[in-house]
Amino acid sequence: MKTALIVYGGWEGHYPSETANILRELLEAEYFSVTLRDSLDALESVERLQDYQLIIIHWTQGEITSAQFDVLRQAVYGGVGLAGIHGGLGDAFRNVPEYQYMVGGQWVAHPGNDAVTYDVHILDQEHPITRGISDFSVTSEQYYMHIDPAIHTLATTQFGDTTMPVAWTKRYGFGKVFYHSLGHKPEIVRMQEVSKLTRRGMLWAASDKEASPWRE
Repeated sequence: MKTALIVYGGWEGHYPSETANILRELLEAEYFSVTLRDSLDALESVERLQDYQLIIIHWTQGEITSAQFDVLRQAVYGGVGLAGIHGGLGDAFRNVPEYQYMVGGQWVAHPGNDAVTYDVHILDQEHPITRGISDFSVTSEQYYMHIDPAIHTLATTQFGDTTMPVAWTKRYGFGKVFYHSLGHKPEIVRMQEVSKLTRRGMLWAASDKEASPWRE
């Protein structure tokens, strides 16, 4: 049985506990054993983190100590998958640029707040995470992000003439990283398209090269 650790907390405006439990449900439906921790003390030992196939961070803003980040960094670099959504992964620990490099991007603005209706375009229609998912619309926060050009973009949205990544994968050492910027509120996380994207992305990040753990 694969195992996952979900570390949640930070700003309450992203519903850390409720969202963490939605992510837990998605993983348990795929026969993961899931541990939830509401403290960054969960990042205390590289050896313990190496027992997991997947780490999910859902901790908007907040501060992480250099020791805690180094444990997380070593675990992911060594091959433990990392995944997360929205500000829970993409706007955490602003004081640590190396964290942003590991994730592949950092939130900087969401003009119009959560009242913006926008399209999500599936750019890579052949990737196992996005295969069979059609373009869709969502009314929520539309994230404008600083991004690492090394990411592999799966889905995009338009800010005027600017094409902005919404979902991507990245390699960090031996670790596989998955992120998407959707999910300001639990009802968005539960949307069919968003839920499928999240589930497949988490499974991809947790898998080895030979594994194909997702289902259609």
